Amino acid sequence: GSGSDERRGAAGGEGGGPSDASPDEGVVEDLPLIDEKAVEQLTEGLISHYLPDLQRSKLALQELTQNQVVLLETLEQEISKFKDCNSILDINALFSEAKHYHNKLVNIRNEMMMLHEKTSKLKKRALKLQQKRQKEELEREQQREKELEREKQLTAKPAKRT
Repeated sequence: GSGSDERRGAAGGEGGGPSDASPDEGVVEDLPLIDEKAVEQLTEGLISHYLPDLQRSKLALQELTQNQVVLLETLEQEISKFKDCNSILDINALFSEAKHYHNKLVNIRNEMMMLHEKTSKLKKRALKLQQKRQKEELEREQQREKELEREKQLTAKPAKRT
């Protein structure tokens, strides 16, 4: 047709002959000549050639993925074990610290009891000393009164005038 001549002229340049046509020219016109059964057989051949390898690769990849999942789970378990170990170490440190402070508290309590005993003894002693001092003061006071009474009796009394 005249339409294909125009296309050929635009694409191929000036000559207009079949040798001047572009390499893609004519492919569209050749397509109806391809046997569909041959295409189907070639496709099946290509698929049958590569499909087993691809299926084996797919299975290998699935197995690899499953192994990776198992490996990840195992790693997570090991990590949690390490975390547990660390927490046990922390607990041990807390227990030793608690024991240390418990010992300090026991020592402080013993010191307080000892100080309480000492203060009780000192209070008793202070009370005895105070009582002794009061008794001595009372005795001195009584002694002074006796001496004053004696002096009164010894002082000369003037004779009464009648």
